[in-house]
Amino acid sequence: MPELVAVSGLVLIFAIAMWRNINMGAVALVAAFVLGTTYFGQKSGDIADGFPGGLLITLLGVTFLFGIARANGTVDQIVSGAVGAVRGRAALIPWVFFLLAAIITGSGALSAATNAILVPVGLAFAQRYRISPLLMGLSIINGTNAGGFSPIAVYYSIVNGVLDSINVTVNAGQLFLWTFVANVVINAAAFMILGGPGLLRRGRADDDLDTETEKGSWTAPKIITIVLMVGVLVGGLGFKLDVGFLALAAAVILSVLYPRDSKEGLSHIGWNVILLIGGIVTYISMLENAGVIDSLANRVADIGTPLVAALLMFLVAGVVSAFASTNAMFVVLVPLAAPLLTSGPLAPLGFVIALCIAASAVDSSPFSTGGALVVANTEEKLRDKTFKGMMTWGMSMIAVAPVLSWLVYVVL
Repeated sequence: MPELVAVSGLVLIFAIAMWRNINMGAVALVAAFVLGTTYFGQKSGDIADGFPGGLLITLLGVTFLFGIARANGTVDQIVSGAVGAVRGRAALIPWVFFLLAAIITGSGALSAATNAILVPVGLAFAQRYRISPLLMGLSIINGTNAGGFSPIAVYYSIVNGVLDSINVTVNAGQLFLWTFVANVVINAAAFMILGGPGLLRRGRADDDLDTETEKGSWTAPKIITIVLMVGVLVGGLGFKLDVGFLALAAAVILSVLYPRDSKEGLSHIGWNVILLIGGIVTYISMLENAGVIDSLANRVADIGTPLVAALLMFLVAGVVSAFASTNAMFVVLVPLAAPLLTSGPLAPLGFVIALCIAASAVDSSPFSTGGALVVANTEEKLRDKTFKGMMTWGMSMIAVAPVLSWLVYVVL
């Protein structure tokens, strides 16, 4: 059975990587080549095409640009100045970034663009004010998902377009409201588990610092860096240009002007993260090309009991979306659910809300763009710990988000 071979391969990838403490992405690339060519009959070139070049450019450009910005002091100055918005209260900082992400994505920005812009700055805040990078990263990702289903957001546009194709209509306001509420609840849980109570007890973030970082003056390198970063922001959010290429272009300009800062900035590029994420995504892409994902989804859709079929669809959405495209899951699963939504006993609105939550809550996986950015922008000494934390949280969301959303929005 192809599905069993595919899952066994994934388990083996994790087992070998953990056993010998080697990069999981390298193991996944080898597994994709071996299984793809010997079992699924694919060509090596087709397998290589599954490597996420766009994600590589995003990670490369963003981490390079913000590495230079750290080297020339721009990030420290931004953090020191912007903390005045919350009057130094560390407990509010993750929620400020949650709301920023929700507003930006809810206004129509791509989720990847929002994460690429906010994650590096948010992680700088986390380092400066001793906030868990895991909590900060999750707050941004959850905020992105909270705004992702507004009536003008990209996620909503995709879901609504697929629903129109099967002649199903849901209330856009209700969909936005309940997905937003769900992500607030998810982030509140992350806040309580990952150090939020300690931040509340701490009070003002700058009260317990040994020394206050000097803000310094706005030198020419800092001013140019800010101008370029604003350019990336405007190009990515206003003109829908690729944030990765924009960030890389900005980094190259700064490198030409200030070569010394460029050398330090290069050390911040997360090459190991790029290999890790690229390998896993390539393996999943190989399975998609082999038809394994569609086959699994069709098997679920053929189940006769609507409630059970719905739950399994949500679980499939969670599992695959944790490693691949969330948008793709909406395109694949919503049409398969057409019989359940048009003539079955399930309420379309509740089903769609639950599916949206199940497919997007797992974006906190380190194998997604947002999760990968969090790991790549975490300070080196905490990077392994943050990766393990993101993986634990993301994998738990695969089970928790589909089951709870099914219970709340479909069963009840």
